[in-house]
Formats: sequence, structure tokens, C-alpha cells
Amino acid sequence: MANKRSLKKQIRYICGDIAGETLLAKTLIPGIDKAAMTDVIVKTAELQTTALCRTNIAFDKTPKDFENKAKYRAARRKYYRQAFDKLSETFNNQVLAVVKEMNAAMPKKK
Repeated sequence: MANKRSLKKQIRYICGDIAGETLLAKTLIPGIDKAAMTDVIVKTAELQTTALCRTNIAFDKTPKDFENKAKYRAARRKYYRQAFDKLSETFNNQVLAVVKEMNAAMPKKK
């Protein structure tokens, strides 16, 4: 993770792309379940909001809590890595769930 700013941009881009594709499919594909696609757009907006809120994390210790600055930096790096990994896993699972709902709303082939 480079920084929170780039992480938030990536989340916005991914959710925006999902919403755009959903809207495009809803408009152009005949026989698609429009109500389900509207629900997908709403869930994508909720996903974006919750993911952006989860990026606001902070390391709750200070350098005085450690023997030296190297141990503080190592602990802080480990904390942020674990937080990022958890956020990434949760976000990816939610994106997959939204994509499955999109696919379920597509018309069935005959």
C-alpha cells in the first residue's frame, strides 16, 4: 500500500467501474432483470462507502512505547500490512458477491 490516498482512489475506481458496467448492461441488454441491476448499483455504492470508512485506520502506539524507533517502525509496518490485507480480502469478497449478483440478473440463454 503506497498510501491511503491511492487506496481510496482505487476503491472509487473499482466501484465506479462496477456501477458503470451495471448501468450499461441494464440499459443495453434486453431481458435483463432491471430491479436486480438497480439493487447491484445500490450495493456497489454501499460497498464503496463502507470500504472508504475502513481505510481510516491509525496505529495506536507511540515511539515511546518501544525500545527504539526501529522496533516502532517495524510494529507499525506490520500493523498496517495486516490491516491492509484484511481490508483487501473483505473488499475483494464483497466485489465478487456483487459480480455474482450481476451475473444472476443476466437473461438465461435458450
